[in-house]
Amino acid sequence: MPGHPIWIRLIAFGFRLLYNELAWLYDPVSWVASLGQWRRWQQTALACLPPGCAILEVGFGPGHLLADLAAAGHRPAGLDLSPYMLRLARRRLRRRGAAAGLVRGRAGALPFAPCAFDAVVLAFPTPFVYDPAWIGHLERVLKPGARLVVVETSSFDRRGLAARFLEWLYRITGQRGPIPDLPGLLGQAGLHARRDSVAVGGATVTLVIADKPERTAP
Repeated sequence: MPGHPIWIRLIAFGFRLLYNELAWLYDPVSWVASLGQWRRWQQTALACLPPGCAILEVGFGPGHLLADLAAAGHRPAGLDLSPYMLRLARRRLRRRGAAAGLVRGRAGALPFAPCAFDAVVLAFPTPFVYDPAWIGHLERVLKPGARLVVVETSSFDRRGLAARFLEWLYRITGQRGPIPDLPGLLGQAGLHARRDSVAVGGATVTLVIADKPERTAP
């Protein structure tokens, strides 16, 4: 059943609703799906970022990490395709007294100037992140010496009933199994990339961290 085309379309439709018309459910669903650890998993990106820089978050969802970035002294901007998430993020930023430039657009065509950002961050992105065309746009908007941080995956280490059930749910919804070699793809674009892992709340969070080389002197 998980590999059946009808099942795949149903899962894709469910995710589309969650990111759009049902975006108001995104936070409670994420909380349940992570046993309450979703925000902590997102925040693993913060320790990997250089201080006080211009940061783009791609796929910002309801805006939690954008607000965290602003509170940490960064100058965040965000891009997301969903108008529903855009509204949620704007409200959240206003409530927290945080500022961030928000843009509605596609990740595959980043509408920003070359070398615009000191860092780009993504938390649990969809498969566009493995697309070489997207990686080309990413490399373009990063300054020399800039950093990419991707909170790529998470998996439960605990063996309780709830964690086992959620791992099964992740498998049948296509969120487990082999994933492309993102560090290798980034390396082909000239970035120096590696995978790292962090233990958080009974789970292991996997991150991909990549740096764009500084310009070499002629």
